[in-house]
Amino acid sequence: MTLHARLGIERGRFRLDVELAVAPGEVVALLGPNGAGKTTALRALAGLTPLDSGAVRLGAREWDVPPRVFVPPEHRAVGVVFQDYLLFAHLSALENVAFGPRARGVRRAEARARAAARLAAVGLAEQAGSRVRALSGGQAQRVALARALATDPEVLLLDEPLAALDAGTRVRVRADLARHLGDYPGHTVLVTHDPLDAMMLADRLVILEDGRVVQEGPPAEVARRPRSDYVAELVGLNLYRGVATGTEVRVAASRDAAPVSGDAAREPGSFTLAEPARGAVFVSFAPSAVALHPERPAGSARNSWPVTVAGVEQHAHSTRVRLDGAPPVLADVTAAAVAELRIRPGARLWAAVKATEMQCYPA
Repeated sequence: MTLHARLGIERGRFRLDVELAVAPGEVVALLGPNGAGKTTALRALAGLTPLDSGAVRLGAREWDVPPRVFVPPEHRAVGVVFQDYLLFAHLSALENVAFGPRARGVRRAEARARAAARLAAVGLAEQAGSRVRALSGGQAQRVALARALATDPEVLLLDEPLAALDAGTRVRVRADLARHLGDYPGHTVLVTHDPLDAMMLADRLVILEDGRVVQEGPPAEVARRPRSDYVAELVGLNLYRGVATGTEVRVAASRDAAPVSGDAAREPGSFTLAEPARGAVFVSFAPSAVALHPERPAGSARNSWPVTVAGVEQHAHSTRVRLDGAPPVLADVTAAAVAELRIRPGARLWAAVKATEMQCYPA
């Protein structure tokens, strides 16, 4: 029984037009920049935002098929974990988790028994009597998850479930959440802006930009072959679109320009590949594959072109250098290289990338 959704929603100039399918036991993560439509899509699945067009179906059951069918949220087999958890501060952890079954008509004793079992499953049996304000951020997240699962939902919706946690707590809770989702037999849709959360928790990624799906697939595939600047930045790769003829790819001089066409070779705005290709392609490579030189490097085994330093910032354990050129590029270098090459905004250098470091795939 698959969750099928074609979500059409219009709000002023914004239009959401997204198609999703989630299999039992599958975790699908929605990623995208702010305003892409991730939370709107989640709210539509929950029944909190009615569709203007499309349909939401779980197997043969119709939940939203405008204008003839709309099942309200309380009558959908859905559990939701909101970004700020929305726990009742005046209730204990046990009473928070029991609230869902009680709201659906389950007797008090049975609801409390279900809640106790859910809290035990997330490792919070000893905190059952604690009020929300006495819980840590990680404990509150697990109470929210237990509450969402207490009604035995067939669909679990998670809206930025780790966003409210500090970095140290996030690592531990992410691992706990991955284990719980692995045991959950229903359909899970996760909204997140954090690529690490998505890569570790999801079986499949769906990338949204401007209300539409621009890429989807297993995390490893999306990370290896990005198809938009947003995804490339998300996974830390340089990405260009161009036209390939044999081992030559002509790319735009800037990411905002159209791909270059024509048969001039080895001018700025072109790359040499290790393997031949043809037609519209993407070319990607890691910033760590970019070497910087004070003068044009000798030898024909490298792609090289003049660049100007546009910005320098610390990035993880290296220094990220943003370079203007034809095309622009990101490079990761050591602190020693920054000193040796006197890398600073406005400095003129040469960028070089080996053909074997480049990935080329159809656009």
